[in-house]
Amino acid sequence: MKKKKFFRILSFSLLIFLGLFFYFRYYWVFGTGTKAGVLNYFMKKGYVFKTYEGKVIQSGFKQNIQSNEFDFSVVNENVAKTLLNNAGREVELHYKEYFGALPWRGMQKYVVDSVYEVRSPQNPSILSPN
Repeated sequence: MKKKKFFRILSFSLLIFLGLFFYFRYYWVFGTGTKAGVLNYFMKKGYVFKTYEGKVIQSGFKQNIQSNEFDFSVVNENVAKTLLNNAGREVELHYKEYFGALPWRGMQKYVVDSVYEVRSPQNPSILSPN
């Protein structure tokens, strides 16, 4: 009788631990922020789960050749439509950072949830926040 109760408590504790681990690993937002740069590419891809993936090139110093790349995924369809129509333009994006990526959420641990601004290199702002 004691062994049965012990294994029941152990399995329940293990199930709770795995649930908490899964939540913190894949659903808890570790950080939020904004990134700005030139939208290099944005596409929908995947074998089983078709997700939106993109890359923003953040320029370094003007005299250096250094540049930083920001790879991200998008879940929101409206944000994806905005980015699909603005490749090659300067964008300012708001993102959430997770510890791990889920196949149905995207291939990256950074998920963009809104577009703050889209600028053309020669023209003033095309899209600005409401």
